[in-house]
Amino acid sequence: MDAFVGSLAHVNASLNSLAAVLLVSGYVLIKRGRERAHKWTMLACFGVSVLFLGSYLTRIVCEGSQRFPPYPSDLVRYSYYALLASHVVLAAAVPFLAVITIYLGLRDRRVAHRRWARWTFPIWLYVSITGVLVYVMLYQLYPPQEVGAIMP
Repeated sequence: MDAFVGSLAHVNASLNSLAAVLLVSGYVLIKRGRERAHKWTMLACFGVSVLFLGSYLTRIVCEGSQRFPPYPSDLVRYSYYALLASHVVLAAAVPFLAVITIYLGLRDRRVAHRRWARWTFPIWLYVSITGVLVYVMLYQLYPPQEVGAIMP
């Protein structure tokens, strides 16, 4: 079970990446007038985001949050925390924005749907991309060091 929970950070980054790809695909589809494909792509994106949220919450409940290590420079640390703060604040809004925007689209309330989508799309895309950047910084570029490890 520990290995499964430990792998969820990687799963979450993959789900965020997939959400970003689906968001951009949905945007391209609607710009090309392919409304049905746009609808199903955006619903798939929402489903991927719901899976992400379930996976993320499972990891947090079972393992807790991963702290950024102390060894990177102050510039890197402050940049990470600024990125993380903007990501967290906007991520809290995405479920509400997405549900409203999807609801309006499914009800064929096009004017209201477009008005909400102008805000929802860039925020959702930003959250998906910054989620991957947070993962890369936290687990790939500056992974946690084992206790007693010697720094170069």
